[in-house]
Amino acid sequence: MIEELKKSYGHLFEKDLLNDILQVGTFKEVPAGYKLMDIGSYVKGMPLLISGAIKVLREDNDGNELLLYYLERGETCSVTMSCCMGQTKSEIRAIAETDAKLIMIPIRKMEEWTAKYKSWRNFVFESYHNRLNEMLHTIDSIAFDNLDERILAYLREKSRINKTSIIENTHQEIAYELHSSRVVISRLLKKLETLGKIELHRNYIKIINLD
Repeated sequence: MIEELKKSYGHLFEKDLLNDILQVGTFKEVPAGYKLMDIGSYVKGMPLLISGAIKVLREDNDGNELLLYYLERGETCSVTMSCCMGQTKSEIRAIAETDAKLIMIPIRKMEEWTAKYKSWRNFVFESYHNRLNEMLHTIDSIAFDNLDERILAYLREKSRINKTSIIENTHQEIAYELHSSRVVISRLLKKLETLGKIELHRNYIKIINLD
């Protein structure tokens, strides 16, 4: 865990902070699809992602999900930090997009480290900034982009995050994450196949060229 922590966060945190993380952090390995956090639950720790990717989703009153952003190595979730500091219930759902490794930091250390370590303060503020920009981008795409553009961006990001041209998501799952309907998503995917951009298979989608 020491080498993985240094590889992911050594350029961000000073040596003393890395040692503190090793002393109090809990190392976890989770498989793809594992639910790390759910809406309405209390957050007991903040994740530092060592490898893999985590998707963060929001849910409306009807239970429909919307993909907000992905977390990757060297990142954390600012919404989690807000819940930790305020000891409030989570308003997001976090699910491992791929197999992932992370270190969970206990709540009690967050305020202490903010006062003690400049690198931790910078990391927290930058995380807030990055996650806010990503959520604004999501809002802008919903408000200003048509669904054709959104589904192209979604497939590109899925491919990048998973490092493969094979997207193993059902049309219904894509519809959930884009806050649309399965019928509409299926129609748009068929259109992309006709244009030669993807191939539709029974249990997966193969990306051909999304440029």
